Amino acid sequence: MELLRKWLGHPEDIYNLLRFKMGGYRTVMPRMDTDSLGCGLRTCYRYLNQTSRSFAAVIQALDGELRHAVCIFYLVLRALDTVEDDMSIPLDVKVPMLHEFHSYLYQPDWKYTESKEKDRQVLEDFPTISMEFRNLSKVYQDVISDICHKMGVGMAEFLEKKVDSEREWDKYCHYVAGLVGIGLSRLFSASELEDSIVGQDTDLANSMGLFLQKTNIIRDYLEDQLEGREFWPREVWSRYAKKLSDFAKPENIDMAVQCLNELITNALHHVPDVLTYLSRLKNQSVFNFCAIPQVMAIATLTACYNNQQVFRGVVKIRKGQAVTLMMDATNIQAVKAIVYQYVEEIYQKIPSTDPSSNKTQQVVASIRAVSLPGSPMASRHHYSPIYLSCAMLLAALSWQYLSTLSKATEEYVQAGDN
Repeated sequence: MELLRKWLGHPEDIYNLLRFKMGGYRTVMPRMDTDSLGCGLRTCYRYLNQTSRSFAAVIQALDGELRHAVCIFYLVLRALDTVEDDMSIPLDVKVPMLHEFHSYLYQPDWKYTESKEKDRQVLEDFPTISMEFRNLSKVYQDVISDICHKMGVGMAEFLEKKVDSEREWDKYCHYVAGLVGIGLSRLFSASELEDSIVGQDTDLANSMGLFLQKTNIIRDYLEDQLEGREFWPREVWSRYAKKLSDFAKPENIDMAVQCLNELITNALHHVPDVLTYLSRLKNQSVFNFCAIPQVMAIATLTACYNNQQVFRGVVKIRKGQAVTLMMDATNIQAVKAIVYQYVEEIYQKIPSTDPSSNKTQQVVASIRAVSLPGSPMASRHHYSPIYLSCAMLLAALSWQYLSTLSKATEEYVQAGDN
C-alpha cells in the first residue's frame, strides 16, 4: 500500500510507466539487431549488457558505426577501471599496468586472468575486445587509445593519495569521468553525426563528465564509507568534522547536511555548461544518449539536497520519475524545462541558516537564466482534475501489476553504476 500511496501522489509516473511498459521506451531506446553482427562484436555487446545496467541500452540506441565505437570505448574503460578497483593487484604491478594499458589494445594476445573483480571477464577475454578495437576506423582508434592512456595515468596518480582540495576533486573527476566526456565528444564528431565543435570544446565535454561523477560521489557517501573509500574533498568536509566518517553518526547530522549542501552547490555550477553542450547536438540518438544521464543527475541531486537520508541509507529517485525523465528528455527545450523544475525545487528547500545558502541561491539564479521555460514542457506536470481522477483509479487497479515491471527496466533506471 505504501507503493500505491506514492503513485497517487505522482499520477504522471503511472501514465509514463504504463507507456514505457507498452513500448514507449522504443522511442528513446530502439532495439538493436545483433543477428547481423560478427561473433566478436556479439560477444562485446554481451559483455556490455553484463557490465553496464545504465549505459547498455542507450549505447545500443546510437546510430550507425558510432554505436560500435562507443561500445568498444566503454569496454576498454571498464577493463581499465577493473584493474584500478582490484585491491588484490599489488601496487607495483597495478601502477605499470595502468600506465601501459593503452598499449595492450595493439597486443592481440594480451589478457589478465588474475583479477578477482566481478567484471573480470573483460580482462580475461580482452583479446576479443582489442580485436574489435583494431577493426574500428583509425579515427576512432586514436581517440580511444588517447583517452585510455590519459585515464590510466590519472588513475595511477590517485591510487596512493586522497582527494584534498576542491581543485584536486575536479582533477580526480576529470580523470575518471571528464575524460570520458571528452572522448565521447570526439567520437561524436569523428562519426560526423555531430559538428566538429562538439569534440573540440573540451571544457564543456569535461563539465558533462564532472557533473555526473560529482553526483555519484555525493549520493554514494555511505556506500563508499562502508567500502573504505573516500572521495569527498577534505578541504570542504574538514570545515564540518574531524573525520569524514563522523558524518554517519547521528549526533553530527546537522553538520553533515551542511557539508552535503555545499558539495551539491559545487556540482550545480556545471549545469550551465551541460545545457550549452546539449544545445549543440543535432543527432537524436546522440542527444538521448547524453541528455538522459544528465537529467537523472539533476533529479538525484535535488533528492539529495538537504536530505539526512544520504548519511543513513540510499537516496533514489522513483522508478516512475526516472521513466518520465527518459521519455521527456528528447529535446533541448524539454531538458531546460526539467532542469528549471528541479532547481526551483532545490531553491524552495534552501535553509536560511545554511552556511552555503547565498552561494546556492546564486548558482540557482545562474541556472534559471539559461533554462527559463519556453515550451509547453515547462508545465508538463499540470494535469486536469479529470485526468487526476482517472490516474488515481488506474493506480488503485494496477499498482500491484506495475510493481513487477520488467527487471531490465528496473536495472536501467537505477542509473549511476558507472
